[in-house]
Amino acid sequence: MSTSVVLPALGESVTEGTVTRWLKQVGDTIEVDEGLLEISTDKVDTEIPSPVSGVIEEILVQEDETVEVGAVLAKIGDGSGASEAPAESAPAESAPAESAPAEEAPAEAASAQAAPAEPAPAQAAPAASGGKDVVLPELGESVTEGTVTRWLKQVGDDVAVDEPLLEISTDKVDTEIPSPIAGVLQEIAVGEDETVEVGAVLARIGDSAPVAQSEPEAAPEPEPKPEPAPEPAAKPEPAAKPEPKPEPAAPSAAPAAAALTDDSETVAYVTPLVRRLAQQQNVDLASVTGTGVGGRIRKEDVLKAAEAASAPAAAAAAPSAPEPAPLEVSPLRGTTQPMSRLRKVLAERAVASMQSTAQLTTVVEVDVTKLANFRDEVKGDFLSKTGDKLSFLPFFALAAAEALQAFPIVNSTVDGDKIVYPASENLSIAVDTERGLLTPVLRDAATKNLAEIAHEIADLAARTRDNKLKPDELGGGTFTLTNTGSRGALFDTPVVFLPQTAILGTGIVVKRPGVVSVDGKDAISVRSYVYLALSYDHRVIDGSDAARFLGAVKARLEAASFRGSLGI
Repeated sequence: MSTSVVLPALGESVTEGTVTRWLKQVGDTIEVDEGLLEISTDKVDTEIPSPVSGVIEEILVQEDETVEVGAVLAKIGDGSGASEAPAESAPAESAPAESAPAEEAPAEAASAQAAPAEPAPAQAAPAASGGKDVVLPELGESVTEGTVTRWLKQVGDDVAVDEPLLEISTDKVDTEIPSPIAGVLQEIAVGEDETVEVGAVLARIGDSAPVAQSEPEAAPEPEPKPEPAPEPAAKPEPAAKPEPKPEPAAPSAAPAAAALTDDSETVAYVTPLVRRLAQQQNVDLASVTGTGVGGRIRKEDVLKAAEAASAPAAAAAAPSAPEPAPLEVSPLRGTTQPMSRLRKVLAERAVASMQSTAQLTTVVEVDVTKLANFRDEVKGDFLSKTGDKLSFLPFFALAAAEALQAFPIVNSTVDGDKIVYPASENLSIAVDTERGLLTPVLRDAATKNLAEIAHEIADLAARTRDNKLKPDELGGGTFTLTNTGSRGALFDTPVVFLPQTAILGTGIVVKRPGVVSVDGKDAISVRSYVYLALSYDHRVIDGSDAARFLGAVKARLEAASFRGSLGI
């Protein structure tokens, strides 16, 4: 008996999803909760796990197809009803019109006699050659266009079914576009950094049959040859050879091919931004282990590798004060770059918020010496028992959430001429990513202890940077917390984003001399201080409301009575 796998509910406002990639094929064995396919919505991309163990008997929705919640995606059974995967059976009929790439030379000899030359090029006869246009699929209900950030394949390369072909950036998330068929990449129609609408042709792929695969469509010889290896540089493996490749690439592929460096030909999942950073830091990408999705090398990985490489020299120079490293000149200097989709959305929201609200900022200074001492006392035990580092941020988050319960006006939203007071304190945590600033939500923060808050913040931040958030995890926030001190800032005046009415910025914790009372007399002592900056919408929140809220947060932090809230 077969079990139907349906598209589950992916959030209150999500009604449909697009299949971006099947992780399993017909005939494959799968376990319960093992990833079955990837779905893209207008919120985020996510994996759909298998509800049962068994064999995939049928796939009912193809990649790039959009279906509604509740639609049947596949059927899983004991294998008795499995049929052949269409992607594996189709190429054989179109094989005679093609010539095999270098790595399949042994197989092509057997098929050369049965493959008469065809005078028409592949793109002129798609029914015979099996060539197929790769188009930009629907990436969500509100997403109408995407920007090509990187081509993972070049003209002449072999591509397998479901193998990542290129990376696309939208105003929601970054994602990979997999190849819908196996074959040879014949043409690249959109260069890197170009923005195109949904449905636009990105590339063209010819058939890749087991015995005779196609060369790029511009190949000068129409007859299949037993030794076509010199024609295209089908694989990026011989990256060390300096001689130019005799590849008859289509002109439209030039921008993407020119943007690739030697590092990108030998290391997978490297964005142009990371490649430039690696060059600036003199980091060999082949020696870097990526911590992103699918082993993607991120900016943080390159910086960590550069720091590790310079560690021995820094240790040798420890006796003398090290000089600050000279600033690297950015490759963006003197250039003009288009805004990413996410940057455009952030810009529009920021301007709309500033134009429709009356924003101002109140700042207080907090003596967190007792809190710093308490944190130093328990952070080792906290790490060993929870696996999470204990920074100052969980203390700030808990103190803010508790104060929001007492002063709900700071947690309110505006609905026309009404003020809405939410029943829970859902903290939007600002996270800096390569794509821009995103704010995943820590829900019901006032009901959680420090261990829960620390773990959830770390988890949300990591999945935000790796583009692995679940649907709706970016929505529903009632108040925002932004840790500008993580980059060394004393304080700033953060912008409130609608429909919220307030945002709290936490500065860096610094040590400096302070006045304390000793035996009733003033004395100078080394203290730890932090600035807290609350920006708020003056249409509904008065200065006195802001002061009372900040006063409550200040008192909670200075008392440092968090032992009962550790949660360990």
